[in-house]
Amino acid sequence: MQGTDANGKVAFRTIYPGCYAGRWPHIHFQVYTSLSAATSVSNKKATSQIALPKATNDLVYVTAGYETSKNNQAQASLASDMVFSDGSALELATMSGTVASGLTATLTVVINV
Repeated sequence: MQGTDANGKVAFRTIYPGCYAGRWPHIHFQVYTSLSAATSVSNKKATSQIALPKATNDLVYVTAGYETSKNNQAQASLASDMVFSDGSALELATMSGTVASGLTATLTVVINV
């Protein structure tokens, strides 16, 4: 999704990502300076990932449809993940809400463009 509010915040809706073999549950994102710049990946200013906390993953992955994710997460960790193993403190979201009513992941990301 694209767009920011007056404070530079962006919001989007998505399904909760599953956990695949060898990776910690995460969401990818890219930053562009404008909507028109977002038409070409060569214009991106930053690319990163948002790591999702284990406690929330555990709640989601016991719901129907996430059986494989539960098993994959049991074999993964932030420390062993190829992206987050060098430290995940700046990429780990804080969560609010419930599985039943919807979850919100929050992460402050500083981008110098």
